[in-house]
Formats: sequence, C-alpha cells, structure tokens
Amino acid sequence: MVSRLIARLAFRRPPPVVGVIRLTGVIGQASLLRGGLQLDGLAPTIERAFRLTGLEAIALAINSPGGSPVQSALIQQRIRDLAMEREVPVMAFVEDVAASGGYWLACSADEIFVNENSILGSIGVISAGFGFANAIEKLGIERRVHTQGKKKTLLDPFKPEDPEDVARLENLQRQIHGNFKELVRSRRGQRLNLEEEELFSGDFWLGSRAVEIGLADGIGELRAVLRERYGKKVLIRTITRRPGWLRRRFGFGIAGLLNAGLIGTPTEREDGGFIDDVLSAIETRAWWGRFGL
Repeated sequence: MVSRLIARLAFRRPPPVVGVIRLTGVIGQASLLRGGLQLDGLAPTIERAFRLTGLEAIALAINSPGGSPVQSALIQQRIRDLAMEREVPVMAFVEDVAASGGYWLACSADEIFVNENSILGSIGVISAGFGFANAIEKLGIERRVHTQGKKKTLLDPFKPEDPEDVARLENLQRQIHGNFKELVRSRRGQRLNLEEEELFSGDFWLGSRAVEIGLADGIGELRAVLRERYGKKVLIRTITRRPGWLRRRFGFGIAGLLNAGLIGTPTEREDGGFIDDVLSAIETRAWWGRFGL
C-alpha cells in the first residue's frame, strides 16, 4: 500500500508553469522619479521568466501607449530570441492599450488577446516638438550656438523650420515606419485582414475590431485563458523587476531619497533635474492622453 502510494507520487506530473512579464508604461522614457520600459532594466526580468522550472509558456501583460522605436525593437527581439532558444510559446494580453511601440511589443507574442475595450494599433511614427524662434526674439534674448558640422543644428527649435531638415526627418520616419510594417507583416502574416494603406495609417481600433482585422487573435483575460489552455492547476508566476540598490536601502518612493540627502528639493536642484522630471511627466501624460487614458 505504502509502496504503491510512493510510486504514484513519484510519477505525478508537476503542474505547468507560465511566467508573466508585465510591460507597462511609456517605452524608453526614464528619469529619477519615474521608470520607463528599456531593455537594460527589463533584461534580467525577461531572462528570469524564461528560466522558470517547468515553464510551459510566457504571458506578456501589456499596457503601453508607445515610445522609443529602438527600445521597442530591442525588447521585442530579446523576447523572441529567448522564446526560440527555449522553444516556449509566448502570449500577449493587452490591457488598456498596446499602441505604436506598445503594439510592437505585442508582436513578440505568437498570440495576442485583448479586452473588448482595449486599444490597439497606431502603426506609425511620430515626432513632435515646439518652435521658439519668434518667442526668444520678442523676449530680447540673444542665442549663441557654435558648432562644427553644418547639420548639428538640425531641427533646432529656436530657429525657423528648414524644409531640408523636415525632408530629412520625414525620410528617417519613413524608414522606421517601414521596419515597423515589416515586423507586423512577419509576425501576423495571413491573419491580417485590412488594406495596408488603412492598417498602417497610424489609426487605432478597439479590441473586437482589432480581432476582426487580424491585429489580435481573440478576446480573453490572462488568468482565464491560461487556466483554459493549461488547466486549473496551472501556476501563474509574475516576474517583477528587482528593486535597485537605492530603493532597497532607502525604501520606495522619492521621500527616502530626499531624507537621505541623495537628491535635493526642487529649489535645491541646480542641475535642471527637477525641470527634466516635470517635462518627462508632461510628455508621459501626453502619450497616454492620445488614447483618452
């Protein structure tokens, strides 16, 4: 009786494991006060997820309005490389939005699931800024710039816009857009069901429509889909980023850094860091605001 029980336990198959990687936020933006999705910070988390014992699949929980095309490509490629190396399927689960670079990240997956109200798409390239050429003149400010290389002041916001500079920028955007379109074609293939002119126009769609046009594969929530796919005993392991030394030493939040004297208050910081943080926060808000979030 005892030997039979031992034999049964010995051959009992352990429950399947799915590693979950959260990809939340603007891609590429980072400052002292707020993080951004960058390969440098995400790589350890991604690699830990793919090293889980008994791993059956990787699930990406995505909520990003986009950002840097370079960081989007680097993160996507690292996930694909490890998926092929470990021969593990990858599924993406879109929360509020996977747009622009956020959809680039979703293309890391073999299957993409969405909520009916998720926003997907925005397959395009954008560059935005301000022009201050007239403003500094009205304020009586004389700007002095000395360069070597005639293109060093390309698209300078304090100079009138030069048509040649704009043409050069549009050419760069065209190439990046081409890379984005090629990625979507290669990852989604025959599932795409919309004329490319519209699909790659920069437009975006709600989840149900995204499924219809082939940008996603189905409506589904992460836990429910994984339990249906791998059984009710599936172990869902969310791999989080390990806090850096400063956060471990002084605690979470900016208060610990202020109390430790590692950073100054806004009036004490002479390096412009506070202004950078404010501008970063405004730009981050603008990224989310494009999608009504």
